[in-house]
Amino acid sequence: MIPFGITAPGRILFGRGEAAKAPALIRAFGSRVLVVHGANAARAAWLRISDAEVQALPCASEPTLTMLETSLRWTRGLGPQVVVGLGGGAVMDFAKALAALIPASGGPMDHLEVVGKGLPLKADPLPFIAVPTTAGTGAEVTKNAVIGLPDLGRKVSLRDDRMVARLAIVDPALTDYCPKAVTLASGLDAVTQVIEPFVSLKATPYTDALAGPAIGTGLEALMRLMQHAFDGTLPFQPAAERIAGKAGEAHLGQMLQKGIEQGELNPELDLTLAAYVINQVMGDLGSFLVRRLGLSLEAVADDIAQLDQPAVNAVFDSLVMLLRHGLAPQRNEQ
Repeated sequence: MIPFGITAPGRILFGRGEAAKAPALIRAFGSRVLVVHGANAARAAWLRISDAEVQALPCASEPTLTMLETSLRWTRGLGPQVVVGLGGGAVMDFAKALAALIPASGGPMDHLEVVGKGLPLKADPLPFIAVPTTAGTGAEVTKNAVIGLPDLGRKVSLRDDRMVARLAIVDPALTDYCPKAVTLASGLDAVTQVIEPFVSLKATPYTDALAGPAIGTGLEALMRLMQHAFDGTLPFQPAAERIAGKAGEAHLGQMLQKGIEQGELNPELDLTLAAYVINQVMGDLGSFLVRRLGLSLEAVADDIAQLDQPAVNAVFDSLVMLLRHGLAPQRNEQ
């Protein structure tokens, strides 16, 4: 067996109602609290921490270097003792980066990878507590924060083992009122991130135990979402025209149009669409599946989100079929 190690939050609470424990648990880390939340402050209003000085900071978009530098100038003056991230993956990354850099003597560029000096953190980060409100990124259990540099057209990481959350409170009830589009996107993200380690050549018994059972459960939940919670808000243009126009494959467009009209899609298109999704989100694994299945990705458009409900349902059905048939590389057990 390949040796492996695990870096994880010191404590993880999971289950409906667990968020009710957050105020007391956060207060145990200090009386000066910085709460980073999403664009809508009302979604964080429930988090009331008694006998504490609480400052709130919105994160309305994916964090950028400019946002980080501006917020550091303000938050360092507050002297927080603990940083809470209450929101989606962008909020988690922003809160994590602030917790790491508020005690630091330098700026973000001293520690950012690729574009900066990539220096290790000298001072210990502030305690970071993660309370996610979406299910996709898994940022509540990782040791890095992704920061965007729009001017350079790239994203880079701030990374340190000590940036892992001291406490992660994962309460599914906090996801209940997310927009359906957010639920779908984050659900696809979550499923992708359990498929990847399960088929990895570096998989371990630990990752298999976590990822394996979640794949089928996640895909089935997403299919139920698309079948019963679809509200027509996904952007759509005639898929047949778009696919045929971009790919020059009129017959595939006709197949899709017929499938939409009849409420079903044929197996050839099912597999093509499924392989396309896998290729887009899973890189080398997707390419392996495409070669194994002998399919052409040139036959589909470059944005699966534009497809309507029957087409998206067919993608999920096909993903389940592909996974159940074990179309993944064989690992080299050592």
